[in-house]
Amino acid sequence: MAEKEGNRWVVLIGALMLQLCLGAVYAWSVFAAELKKSVIDGGFGWTVTETQIVFSVALATFAVVMVWAGKWQDRMGPRNVALMGAGLLGISYILSSFMPGEFIWLVLTLGIGAGAGIGLAYVCPIAAIGKWFPDKLGLATGLAVAGFGGGALFIAVLTGKGINMPGLQMDLIQLLANYGLGTTLLIWGIVFLVLGGLGAFLLSNPPTGWKPEGWTPPEPSAKMPTTENWERGDMIKTPQFWMLLAMFVFAASAGLMTIGILKVYGIDSGLDAAAAGTAVGILAIFNGAGRIVWGWSSDKLGRTMAMALMFFLQACMMLAVIFLKLGTTTTGLAIAAAWIGFMFGGNFALFPAATRDFFGIKNYGGNYAMVFLGYGVAGIVGPLLAGQMKDFLGSYDWAFIICGVMCVLAAVLAFITKAPHHSRI
Repeated sequence: MAEKEGNRWVVLIGALMLQLCLGAVYAWSVFAAELKKSVIDGGFGWTVTETQIVFSVALATFAVVMVWAGKWQDRMGPRNVALMGAGLLGISYILSSFMPGEFIWLVLTLGIGAGAGIGLAYVCPIAAIGKWFPDKLGLATGLAVAGFGGGALFIAVLTGKGINMPGLQMDLIQLLANYGLGTTLLIWGIVFLVLGGLGAFLLSNPPTGWKPEGWTPPEPSAKMPTTENWERGDMIKTPQFWMLLAMFVFAASAGLMTIGILKVYGIDSGLDAAAAGTAVGILAIFNGAGRIVWGWSSDKLGRTMAMALMFFLQACMMLAVIFLKLGTTTTGLAIAAAWIGFMFGGNFALFPAATRDFFGIKNYGGNYAMVFLGYGVAGIVGPLLAGQMKDFLGSYDWAFIICGVMCVLAAVLAFITKAPHHSRI
């Protein structure tokens, strides 16, 4: 479905506004810390595994729903599907505020409901931007998804206890401290309805055959491997699809494991709640920055080379967190959060761009939704791995080590993966 040409920069602004709201899922560890607090301290006494189940359900639902959302937005256009997603996200947060400490209720609302809303909306700006910016695909995709990480920053900082770093202390709104969990969830639900709905309304597709003025599509090369368009059924028969899927599982598990426990990990390592919460905001900042920088870098280096480098650097930090005891100091945890966030954020610029390069633009939304299933698997593996290691072994060490090994495997796969061609199936 092609709509009026409009202004592609307006579409990019809409994409950023929507993604700011969808990034709520990455602020989860702030809410998890509140749920994990003992009842005596004003919390709800949840176990780490319980907090991570809600997070995992949200991530898995996000990925599964996106499979259908990708096809729907290919047929209906990005605006309609994104509006449904923003609405469902906001309503789910509002409903969660009615019984904020009930495990099953939060699984249904913040897990299934909010996860489905994010899944409906997330692919829409990515697919639209891929069509409006074929001349700057990696950079534009990175900018479009940077809001996802940026949203987590604002939500984490405003929800928690401000910023507490050496040389920088700042008390902001502190929603949890001033209003409690229920009202905080209600406030964010209303914000998501308004801001997310407006961003979704600004999305559109370019007219059929449109291209930027003065731009000529490049010939296939090492950096732009194919101009072929693949149907979903043919794509999933290629080994390259399964290699991309495996890379996403391995690499995203590391980031999602860290995101789900970061504030709790900092507190358990001896830091105060404000310092640990600040690390969540730092991770979110670099998550957004990584999407832009890695997207731009991949336009220069080539997708798979950039992916191999990014995965290897992520593996180094996952192991360094444990062996250098980075979680025991405010500065160390801040460095680890920045590094992990920067590498993790790159996944969301590189995997959609690689899907576009490997399998074409025509069915981009639906095809990327299938690749994104790897993220859904990672959303189960990473957070639950952390919860199980902590609850049964008393430490997160093995969760970081296992995730580091998975990142090494992802780097190897990226190094050997090449674009497919129909004639080679």
